[in-house]
Amino acid sequence: MAQGHKFQDLEETGKVLVDFINSSQPKVLRRVRDEHQALFDQHVETKKIVTQILKDVAQIEESAGQRLLDMEEEKKQREQELESLEEQLRQCTAKSQMTDSELQFLQRELENLRNTEHELETLQSEVEEDTTEVIPSAVYVAQLYYVISKIKWEYDTQPNILRGVHYGADLATPINIDTSLRSRNDVSDQLWGFVSTEW
Repeated sequence: MAQGHKFQDLEETGKVLVDFINSSQPKVLRRVRDEHQALFDQHVETKKIVTQILKDVAQIEESAGQRLLDMEEEKKQREQELESLEEQLRQCTAKSQMTDSELQFLQRELENLRNTEHELETLQSEVEEDTTEVIPSAVYVAQLYYVISKIKWEYDTQPNILRGVHYGADLATPINIDTSLRSRNDVSDQLWGFVSTEW
């Protein structure tokens, strides 16, 4: 039934078309054809424009997608650089804390050295005061001993070695005594033996 209606509609449309063609004049047909051609040309031009627009949009989307990928890659690199900088900052902070500790230790050491230096200066000034009084008298006593005994001593020997030279009237006699092997009385007797009894 529905197909019958469709066929009837198609038949009626065909009749209307045939009547239109028969009643139309060639000028009207040419005008319709020209309008139809113009419409077709406009459709083709519009299709070209739309196609170009679609190509441009696709190119823009591709470019935007590539830029997005590049930005993601750059973001990853920046994050890695940031992590590296944070690690360097942690290491520098640790080194700074160690350096601060070392600096405090060195400052304490410096303060101790200054205190020690001050003590040494005080001690040196005390020694200088003592030596200004003692050395001249020690020099005098040493010169007196030399005048009496005529023995010139070497002072850069080991503590248990007595070394020097006795300058007698006729000849010089070397002295080399190891006090660890002999008694104090023997050493004293030997040294007094060099002293002349003639005044």
